[in-house]
Amino acid sequence: MNFSQSAQAKFSIASWSESLVTDIDGTGTTAGGAYYPQRGVTQAAVSYSYTGDLEGTSTLVYLIAYKADAAPVLGLERFEGSIGGHEGTCVFQHIGSQDQGAVSARVEVVPGLGTGGLVDLRGVADLSIAGHSDGGYQFVLSYEIGRTE
Repeated sequence: MNFSQSAQAKFSIASWSESLVTDIDGTGTTAGGAYYPQRGVTQAAVSYSYTGDLEGTSTLVYLIAYKADAAPVLGLERFEGSIGGHEGTCVFQHIGSQDQGAVSARVEVVPGLGTGGLVDLRGVADLSIAGHSDGGYQFVLSYEIGRTE
């Protein structure tokens, strides 16, 4: 689907807390006080801050699978702030994969969960992150605001 507007922003991780859901083999590593299974699933509670055409904060819950190669990552993120000058809240759905410090995901606006000026927001973003960045991560949302008939 093509959208008529584009919002460019950077997001930074304000907080990240990851906990074990299931450990398939009983093997893994501990880093920074968190346990990461070699094969298994964790849940992460995350806070992001956005600057640019998206200005605001969000809370996000990820389910993250760990295995030897590309593994699924699923998430729901509630954004609060402005997109292209429109104030409100919305929810993004993340569906992607992670492998050795790289993450790729399709991020879509969940219809029917917006408020204020974002009540009729529709949009998508393709996210690709390789490694850690202290300067934040690029986020480009293709979107439209308004009802379609």
